[in-house]
Amino acid sequence: MSDPGLACCTPLTGTAMSAEQAERVAPLLKALADPVRLRLVSLIASSATGEACVCDLNDAFDLTQATISHHLKVLHSAGLLDREKRGVWVYYAVRREALTAVANLFEMPALA
Repeated sequence: MSDPGLACCTPLTGTAMSAEQAERVAPLLKALADPVRLRLVSLIASSATGEACVCDLNDAFDLTQATISHHLKVLHSAGLLDREKRGVWVYYAVRREALTAVANLFEMPALA
C-alpha cells in the first residue's frame, strides 16, 4: 500500500495554458500544420522586406498559383499573415505577434 502523503508525480513548476489561450492558439497551430503553409510563413518571414507577393512565392513550390493563394488565405484567416492589395498583386506579411504567441508555447523553464 502506498503512502497517501507522498506525491506520485513531480509537481508542475510553471503556469499551464488557460482554456482561453488554448482556444486562441489552436487555430494558429492548425494553420501551420501543413508543410506548404509552414514553408510559406518561413519564406515570408525571412524575406528582406518582411513581405512577399504571390508572384515571389510561386517559384519556391511545384504548385499552381491558385493553390499557393489558397494556402495564403488559410494563413491569413488564422491571423498569421496580414495582406495588402497593390494593383493586381496581393502582398503578405507575417503578423509577428501571432508567431510570438506560437513561439511562447514552447518556452521551457531553465533546468537546474
